[in-house]
Amino acid sequence: MNRFFLIWILMFMLVLACKSKHEDEVLKNQNPNIIIVLVDDAGYVDFGFMGSKDLQTPHIDALAKSGVVFTDAHVSATVCAPSRAGLITGKYQQRFGFEANGTAGIGLSDNVVTIADVFKSNGYNTYALGKWHLGEDATDHPNQRGFDEFYGFLAGSRSYFPLENPSKEKMLQHNGERLVFDGYMTDVLGNQSVKYIEDNGDSPFFMYLSYNAVHTPMHAKKEDLEKFKNHPRKELAAMTWSLDENIGKLLKILEASGKRDNTLIYFLSDNGGAHNNQSSTGKLKGWKGNKFEGGHRVPFVVSWPKQIIGDKTFNGLTSSLDIFTTSLRAAKIDTPENLELDGVNLLPYLKDEKQGNPHETLFWRKLEESAVRMDNLKLIHLDNYGSVLYDLNTDLGETKDLSKSNPEELEKLISKYNSWETTLMSPLWDESKPWMHVTYHIHKQLMENKVPEYKDIWHPAFKNRTQN
Repeated sequence: MNRFFLIWILMFMLVLACKSKHEDEVLKNQNPNIIIVLVDDAGYVDFGFMGSKDLQTPHIDALAKSGVVFTDAHVSATVCAPSRAGLITGKYQQRFGFEANGTAGIGLSDNVVTIADVFKSNGYNTYALGKWHLGEDATDHPNQRGFDEFYGFLAGSRSYFPLENPSKEKMLQHNGERLVFDGYMTDVLGNQSVKYIEDNGDSPFFMYLSYNAVHTPMHAKKEDLEKFKNHPRKELAAMTWSLDENIGKLLKILEASGKRDNTLIYFLSDNGGAHNNQSSTGKLKGWKGNKFEGGHRVPFVVSWPKQIIGDKTFNGLTSSLDIFTTSLRAAKIDTPENLELDGVNLLPYLKDEKQGNPHETLFWRKLEESAVRMDNLKLIHLDNYGSVLYDLNTDLGETKDLSKSNPEELEKLISKYNSWETTLMSPLWDESKPWMHVTYHIHKQLMENKVPEYKDIWHPAFKNRTQN
């Protein structure tokens, strides 16, 4: 072989090696995209990866297999609005008075920093889609809370199909301007999530994709209802199928655009399954709205193929509050000065650099009901009634009250809770007396291992009791 030709080949290979190394370094240092996929009122076991045998969720299951499934993950509230307030601010929402459901015309405090605020100020394009439920005033609008784009609705729920004359809160909008749409809301949001990724280019983005599925009303497309016509949970099966299809669209565009490996995706529900949407909490006691595990323990997945080995489970005590802190660390963004977060960075646990529980304790409070978790022990308290204590290692169903047999442990948890409560402010609003009555009744009955006589204000037993 000609010596000069051999030298040329060697130089060419050296250039390619340097170029490859440079590209690897660029990819290594590239900021990850962040996506939070938040679903609404989903039951703990209502996905294939959580053990469901009757609901079909192939795309969500594939997402779970690509990442880490958390078995002991919780949200900071058992109802929609305060849970979302905790997630998006990374701190216990009771710290700024957002404790009860609804927003009471107040919404997020003006001085509260959102995760979108921080990512936007650090060069990210920020997108919010779907259900907001964090305030209806101009100062609460997503465009004023760190999001470049908002495509969704402000209310806590609405029809999945077009409304003829929707209110300002229920109308589908884009940055404040009403949109008239055809079709099914889950599809509309899924398609828009794809469009945002297509239009985004190469800039890093943060997306808060907040589906209203599978919250009531139980609306589904005709073709999906036909597919599941013999299913015992027909409406939920159809709604879940559509949700899964649209999450599949999201994953497909990320793959096609080469963004999937460096996109950190969280998947979770905003609280436990509701009593009125056919959902199932499996072996967990309770449901949306109460402090038993079925109210706040949720399906939770974290997937980031570039950094985290998938097809694993993690059993440590974790919270939706951790999403803010973990995302900052993933993007190598410093926590802004004077911003206090209650979440923990989960990345060392996901990379097997740390073991154990990310949280020593977790707390819940909504008006008259409260709870505290420490290691395997859990205390639930009801004002003017009392407390119960459970060991979740041996009693995940929360049926065996240990408060009398373990007084020292009971006092330890009460002390932890009392200390936490000193960091909170009084709630800025409460809930209507009828709903507070229902919630109180449910907690008391469940604490006594009884079946509640009624679960909402429309139940005949509740109406009879209040009328007599």
